[in-house]
Amino acid sequence: MGSPCRGAPRQGLMPRTSSEFPDVRLQYLANGQMNAIDGPAWAPDVVTSLATYDVAQPTTLTAVANIANIAVGSRISGTGVGREVWVRAVNIGAGTITLSQPFYGGSGTRTLTFTRYKYMLDFSGMDKLDRFNIAEIEFLCNGVASFLMLAPTGETTHVRDCSVIRPRDRGISSIGRGCQGMMIDRCQFLSNEMSLRAQDRTTIAVNVNANDVKVRDSRFVRFAHFMVAYGTGHLIVGNHWFQGDNEDNGVRFGGLVLTRPNVQTAVTGNYIDNSVIEWTNEYEVNPNYENQYSFGGLTISGNTFVSIDVAPWFRWISVKPYGAGHFIQGLNVSGNVFRAVSGDVDRIEQVDTTFADLNYSRMRNIVMEGNIFNGVVQYVSNPLTVDHTQATAATTWTLSPGAALPFGGWARNVESVVTQGMVTNATNARVSEMPYVVTEQGGDKKSVTLNWSQAAKGRVQVKLRMDVLA
Repeated sequence: MGSPCRGAPRQGLMPRTSSEFPDVRLQYLANGQMNAIDGPAWAPDVVTSLATYDVAQPTTLTAVANIANIAVGSRISGTGVGREVWVRAVNIGAGTITLSQPFYGGSGTRTLTFTRYKYMLDFSGMDKLDRFNIAEIEFLCNGVASFLMLAPTGETTHVRDCSVIRPRDRGISSIGRGCQGMMIDRCQFLSNEMSLRAQDRTTIAVNVNANDVKVRDSRFVRFAHFMVAYGTGHLIVGNHWFQGDNEDNGVRFGGLVLTRPNVQTAVTGNYIDNSVIEWTNEYEVNPNYENQYSFGGLTISGNTFVSIDVAPWFRWISVKPYGAGHFIQGLNVSGNVFRAVSGDVDRIEQVDTTFADLNYSRMRNIVMEGNIFNGVVQYVSNPLTVDHTQATAATTWTLSPGAALPFGGWARNVESVVTQGMVTNATNARVSEMPYVVTEQGGDKKSVTLNWSQAAKGRVQVKLRMDVLA
């Protein structure tokens, strides 16, 4: 039968790369089944080498030892390297490697590991591949092969109505910008690691580096991550991704991992099952905030979030800055359902401070409202309405939202103060004036005070925010 790169379905598939077919101009691969047969040629190639990284050349490695043995399409791992960083090009004469993404760990010479997985369809040897369609094929990876490596550049690859069964290491891998405008529609990806604990899985269904990727109406079952996504303009709509296991009080990890702080991305109408939406800046060569856009541009709406048998510190939404000084400058989490089954969780969101915390004095344009909570101990909202009753007359009333502001934010703004019934003074005479408000009170800056010209008592509802809107 013909090679997989020429579009003919074949049994007993052995690994080949697109460099073997330099003349191919593909448009469509459709119908049938591809079956990977085990053999030594599918084993990943692993090379460990010393290399030098300089932040002044953020996508280049220099003085790479043993460079002739490092293949284009190898995944790079080591200290200071983010997830899914790939070898985009190799220049043996110059001793340099072009990276798909910068390192966050700063300049220096370090030992790195280069792992080259083997794929049923591998286009890494082509310079560019545009408008390639894969439709209605069952890819039986059988824990032997990975599925698809995209060309270094290209636009609008479309994978639709396909099943990818038990990929060994990766589903779809982008080593450059060949994922620009990629579409994945009505597909099913089944992991080879379903029986493992969540923390023991290593396979990743999809990674992307470019913009405008659409993943719609697809299903991803028990991968380490469903998708690691750089770029902006992504639409993640109507999918179901599972990442649970059979452990009691199990840990959970990023299902959708967003690796750019300002993402302009919509996550809408998905079933997000035992996994985290993790938002990082792990591809920034200088991960500290330096007057660039910080975390923003993300809409999470109309989704169903579920957890089963998880530890109470599990969170469905996690922001993880890799450097200091960052803040959230545009986030909308609304109209979602959060439900914990067989064990409550403390809250739905967190800041992962492994590397740094957020700057709470600069939070801006955050909406978290209209969500439904079941099995969640702490309700969170922004804006948040606080009901306060002052039983003893006082000139200063202190109101605290407790832990109900998202991400542990400060009480930075008050939208309204509404009295519930009559406010009276110490002799029960009516107090008709309005108080003035002071925000960011207390050692943790999470309280506000209402200040009256005379001692007063009564009940008020105060709508406050942990951000500013301008």
